[in-house]
Amino acid sequence: MSPVTLALIGLVVLFLLMFLRMPISFSMLIVGFLGLLVAASPGAAFNVLTADLWNQFSSYTMSVIPLYILMGEIVFRTGVNESLFNAAYKWLGRFKGGMAATVVLASTGFAAICGSNSATAAAMGTMALPELKKYRYDQTFSAATVAAGGTLGVIIPPSTVLIVIALQTEQSVRQLFVASVIPGLLLALLFLGTVFFLCQRNPELGPGGPRVSLKEKLSSLSGFVPTLLLFAFVMGGLFLGWFTPTESGAFGAFGAMLISLAMRKLNVENLKAALFGTLKSSTMVITLVIGAMVFGRFLAITRLPYEVAAWAGSLQVPPVLILVAVLLVYLTGGALMDALGFLIISIPIFYPTVISLGYDPIWFAVVLCIVTSAGAITPPVGVTVFVVKGLSPEVPLMSIFKRASVFLISYAVLLSLLVAFPQIITSVVR
Repeated sequence: MSPVTLALIGLVVLFLLMFLRMPISFSMLIVGFLGLLVAASPGAAFNVLTADLWNQFSSYTMSVIPLYILMGEIVFRTGVNESLFNAAYKWLGRFKGGMAATVVLASTGFAAICGSNSATAAAMGTMALPELKKYRYDQTFSAATVAAGGTLGVIIPPSTVLIVIALQTEQSVRQLFVASVIPGLLLALLFLGTVFFLCQRNPELGPGGPRVSLKEKLSSLSGFVPTLLLFAFVMGGLFLGWFTPTESGAFGAFGAMLISLAMRKLNVENLKAALFGTLKSSTMVITLVIGAMVFGRFLAITRLPYEVAAWAGSLQVPPVLILVAVLLVYLTGGALMDALGFLIISIPIFYPTVISLGYDPIWFAVVLCIVTSAGAITPPVGVTVFVVKGLSPEVPLMSIFKRASVFLISYAVLLSLLVAFPQIITSVVR
């Protein structure tokens, strides 16, 4: 049996195990380990489980994952994000679609200190959905806007998805964070344009709210200051080279605690909830990385990624068509299963392929993150849609998916811009 055939069999077994509802991390670990036993030797397989895993997890780089998650959990559990939402509402609430636009802006701000799409959707949904209903907003449109805004959580840094991509592709976390800021803000602007366009065409989706005095608007900015300071300190220090990504995560978590204490919102109960939430989320991400590393070693030994890259390079078609095909595979995969899990499985196969076509590694990593986040509002496994559905059980699930699909146009526009003008990403980190 050829190594490539063995790799293909391993992929079939992997998807079979996931179809049987085995967790993705364990599926990758089992298939990767058994594949190494067959393709190499028992000694090589056990060496990966011991020496390679130890080398990976004895690195300080891995500690950045729980630190950034802790920062977001503290802000979420203590309700610091409420002041962010209220400030955005004071400025935009009176316009048609203004409350929905407020959700997008607040999601953008919360994403900048969170790094998780489900946490962003949950935080915004908890605060915004009752308010949107009170101001007679269409409930399906409200739910779809919250779900779409939640996807910003994995694009705007700090992002757990970008950290995982950096670990798998051996790139700089700092460079990926810097490169993703402009695309994340562009996507937020496209979301705002989508909201205002829809509400201008159909005012019943989002009628305007009451007027607010300039004094109230200016006083509301004080609620925006804590989030702005935390983001500026953590990301600014990282971008300027004052500290490493790991150190920035530690400063961010500590800063979130200080802000929560200063605002008298941190107590034993929500601190405990934040720690348990961090432990749960970090364990999920780290076990995915473990499984991905073992499975990636198996694929590397079989040379499947290099064979795919060589085959793609031999095709007599423009490289951009191959890139589009790869991105469609990611969008489809993210729609059928957990987007982060599919990303981890597929990077060892498609990353070498796209890089061999001459695309910039940092550019492709950010594009992958964007396509992955689009999967969060794509049926049947759109994670943010399910989060919002849990917060508004009276709204049909498929209705939320249908309305949220409008925001996929924003994703398509952004990806088209990034493909046509890659300097949007590359010029920032060069």
